[in-house]
Amino acid sequence: MSVSVDDHELLSRLKTGDNNAFKYLISTYHPRLLIVARAIAGDVFAEDVTQEAWSSIYKAIGKFEGRSSLSTWMIQIVSNEAKSRLRKEKRHISFGDIDEVRPEVDPSSFDDKGHWANPPSHWDINTPELMLQEDQLRLCIEHTLTVLPENQKAVFLLRDVEQSNLEEIAELLSLTEANVRVILHRARLQLMKIINHYQETGEC
Repeated sequence: MSVSVDDHELLSRLKTGDNNAFKYLISTYHPRLLIVARAIAGDVFAEDVTQEAWSSIYKAIGKFEGRSSLSTWMIQIVSNEAKSRLRKEKRHISFGDIDEVRPEVDPSSFDDKGHWANPPSHWDINTPELMLQEDQLRLCIEHTLTVLPENQKAVFLLRDVEQSNLEEIAELLSLTEANVRVILHRARLQLMKIINHYQETGEC
């Protein structure tokens, strides 16, 4: 995914040292970076890790070449910072007992591209990307994300919001692709309940 037109304009301002542009960058992307930091490093280190990532981003922004999206580049930085912090603390990068997870969802619910093969009967939209384009529903989903476990929140953010592929997500979060699929399915199933309720009642 290459840098967008909007990213080009923002980058031009950032590379000239525009402080307002950097403040905008932080206000826009800080919640996403914090989600990734929490998923990898936990609540204890997440805020510090994210602040360190912002410092690294500020120093390196002039060298950003736009080979990926700006958000993907920043997420990679916060992921590296989180893993580095864990190494300094002599802890293992771990999602608890995720390696022992066995799929509790039917893999046939989703196709290889991440779309629902058999969406619930009330759904008029068959992809997460399209759902996120509906403002009111997007706000409902964002609210639901706040109560998901951190690993589910991070995987959903990276796959369905940032459009990262499974291999990239596995690398960022130090998981196997199989576990990424399981976590993503669990997050989506949680969201299914909320979205079905929304489409039936118009309320989150």
